[in-house]
Amino acid sequence: MADQDLSGLKIDKAAAASRPGPRRKKLAWLVVFSLVILAGILYASGLLAPAVEVEVATISQVYPSQTFTLLNASGYVVAQRKASVSSKATGRLEWLGVEEGSQVRRDEVIARLENRDVVASRGQAAANLTTARFSVDQARTELVDAGRNFTRQKELISQGIIAQADYDAAEARYNKAKAAVAGAESACKAADAALQSADAAVEYTLIRAPFDAVVLTKDADVGDIVTPFGAAANSKAAVVTIADLGSLQVEADVSEANLEKVHTGQPCEVQLDALPGVRFAGAVHMIVPTADRSKATVMVKVRFLEKDSRILPEMSAKVAFLERPVKKEERTPRTAVNPAAIVTRDGRTKVFLVKGNRVVAAEVRTGARIGDMVEVLAGVKAGDKVAVKPLDRLNDGTRVKTAEK
Repeated sequence: MADQDLSGLKIDKAAAASRPGPRRKKLAWLVVFSLVILAGILYASGLLAPAVEVEVATISQVYPSQTFTLLNASGYVVAQRKASVSSKATGRLEWLGVEEGSQVRRDEVIARLENRDVVASRGQAAANLTTARFSVDQARTELVDAGRNFTRQKELISQGIIAQADYDAAEARYNKAKAAVAGAESACKAADAALQSADAAVEYTLIRAPFDAVVLTKDADVGDIVTPFGAAANSKAAVVTIADLGSLQVEADVSEANLEKVHTGQPCEVQLDALPGVRFAGAVHMIVPTADRSKATVMVKVRFLEKDSRILPEMSAKVAFLERPVKKEERTPRTAVNPAAIVTRDGRTKVFLVKGNRVVAAEVRTGARIGDMVEVLAGVKAGDKVAVKPLDRLNDGTRVKTAEK
């Protein structure tokens, strides 16, 4: 019994080692408390906060004319004077002196067909005309001599000095000389007409520009057969296509329902897809007096008030039909933003710029309203992305994600 009591008084070392001591408990509580503090700091800084889903708008460039635009329409730039230049003759193209973009003047020779045969014919006609002119001179000389002789014979026959036969012979010679002069002059006119025909034949082989223009396309190359109607196999009907760039106008389709908003002479602004940052001043030139019933539209032609070498045929264009002309100070684009993106905090006007997956508060200075937008004078630039809503959940540095549309 005494041995059992003594064995019960022994200390279990394994159990004692498994129980934590006071120092370990304090260390554990300190680690937990530190983690809680760190989590709070991270949450307050937004690192652990869930991303806010936001709607985004873009800072854009707008024109003041948008506030008094009555109607918008789309169309294309079209040259009102345009021609496919060819030759009246048929032949092989021997020389071409222009290419795409070349500027040509009226009556300037821009191409030539092989013309050695017609040039030779013209030379022959010129020689025949020279011969005919000499024949006229010869006939007139003979007429002068015959006239003088006939005059003498008249005097002699009146005095009874010569026989009647001699007088009749002198008269016949004179009449024959007059007929010879008339025939020579007619032959000379025929030779002159033949030369003009030969000149025309040579001219038909020279292809000239019908008006001042710019070459748009080259439709044939040296060696191609050119024929007026392009009926022969592998022949070309036109050598080049030219257009007068001074006659460029925008042909826009306007809905019949909106036609009452358009009138001749109305001020317009034209924007080309190729030059999105430029607005060209224009005016309504004509309302074509017919409708396209398949589209229920009417074509309206808008002329440019100022020429610009950057405007080219067949460019896509958008036309704004204005209520009044644009003032000089209204021609400059202005930076604008959706007013829903503007918020006032601490007496300051701000927007939240979206940069990556966070927003950055930016102070801005606003101006006048431009349509449904607000002008921004400073603080942001065109192309910046800004949050539109929910602005009440955003702060500088808040994590965000773009709302899916």
